[in-house]
This record gives sequence, structure tokens and C-alpha cells, in this order.
Amino acid sequence: MVFTVSDIDESQAPLLDHLIELRTRLMRCIIALAVAFGVCLYFAQDILGILLHPLAAAGQQKLVYTKLYGQFFVEMKVALFAAFFVSFPVIANQLWAFVAPGLYAKEKRAFLPFVWATPVLFTAGGALAYFVVMPTAFRWFLGFQGKQGGIQVEALPNSEDYLGLVMQFILAFGISFLLPVLLLLLNRAGIVTRAQLAGARRYVIVGIVALAAVITPPDVVSQLMLAVPLMLLFEGALVVMWLGDRKAAKQASAETSVPAVPPAA
Repeated sequence: MVFTVSDIDESQAPLLDHLIELRTRLMRCIIALAVAFGVCLYFAQDILGILLHPLAAAGQQKLVYTKLYGQFFVEMKVALFAAFFVSFPVIANQLWAFVAPGLYAKEKRAFLPFVWATPVLFTAGGALAYFVVMPTAFRWFLGFQGKQGGIQVEALPNSEDYLGLVMQFILAFGISFLLPVLLLLLNRAGIVTRAQLAGARRYVIVGIVALAAVITPPDVVSQLMLAVPLMLLFEGALVVMWLGDRKAAKQASAETSVPAVPPAA
């Protein structure tokens, strides 16, 4: 087969259209993030006060910074961190608007629940970290204060280090809580089955414990508070897969039991 110049130009047109659309979607995401950053920067001190609440709940009433420009960069990081969450609905909408036209209606219906479940599970993980894990872990860390060898040992947390720790907690728990979404997507794609995951349960548990040890601070309390919910989420994903397999089996049996319509005379 011989391709003419016009054929090549026509084949390039859809690709260019997709690239132009992708650029437009990315620009909208960047604009949304920039606007959210500007608003969050104005309220950076208030947002930082919210992030400081777990430390205050643990009994610490003092936070220091050792560099003159340290607190300025802390507020910049706080604004950027908050701006991502504020602008996430717009970013997710733009990504979905770019991907959705390439999916069939059945694929959209199958994929849409995962789109809704992702922010819900991420928020649940971040809320667990903020309201339960961080106050408990910080209270445990501050418990090492006191006289040791006749010398008073006192904790003076640095604002930059504290912000990094808070972000680590929230992101670690939020992203880890997306485990069921990942497993269900792999199952829906036919990459793994429920039987395979159930058979590998002991290895999954070891992997969850190792993951909790890596992405959380080096204390047993935080690791257990992440590992236990992840194990429950894993078991919950297996239950959802079982329900899905049961529904699919019922539909298949119903289709096979329908009598064939005899041809018209």
C-alpha cells in the first residue's frame, strides 16, 4: 500500500487535535491551581493553625523556626499543599473530560464509581491521620521529655520539620487508603482475580506491614494505625469482588437459561 502526503496529513490531524485539547486541559488545571494558591496564601496562617491543632492537642504549645526565612517558606508550602486539595475537583474534572470521550458507555459506567471513590477514600485516610493518628503519635513523641541523667530534655519542634511530618502523615494515609480502588481496578481489568488475592493474603499482609513501616514515622503506634485499616480495606475489597463475581455469575446463568426464539416460518 502506498501512502500519499495527504493521507499522512489527515492521519496527523486527530493527533494534533488531541495534543491541543490536552494542552487546553492542562492550562485550565494550572490556572485553577494558581488561583487556589493565591487564595490559600492569603489564608496561610489560618490553614497552618488548623494543621497545628494535632500538636496542640498532644500538649505542645511552642513551635520554633531557626532560619529567618523559614516561616515564610512554611506558609508558602502550606498554601501550595492546601491549593492542591482545593483545586483537585477542577483538575479531576479536566482529566475526566479528556479521557471520557475515548471510553465506551459501558466503560464509563464501570469506571465512574472509582472516580467517586478515590477522593472519598483519600479524605477518609487523611481524616484518620489528622484526628486520630497524629495526636496519638505526637503525644507519644512528647512523652520522652523530662529529666534524663540530671538534665532537662525538652522538645522544641521546628515549624518546617513539623509541616513535613504532617504532610507525610496525610499523604501516606490518604494514598494508602486508595488500595481498594487499585485492587478493584486490577480485578475489573482481568489482571488479578479474587482467588489469587485471597491465596496471597499472607504476602499481602507482610507487604502492608512493610509499607506502613516505610511511609510512616519510625514508631510502632503510627505503623499499626496504618497497617490495621489497610488490612480491613483489603478484606473489604475482597468482599466487593465476591459480590461482583456473584452478580456476574447470576447474569450469565440468566442469559444461558433464556430459551432461544424459534425462527419465523
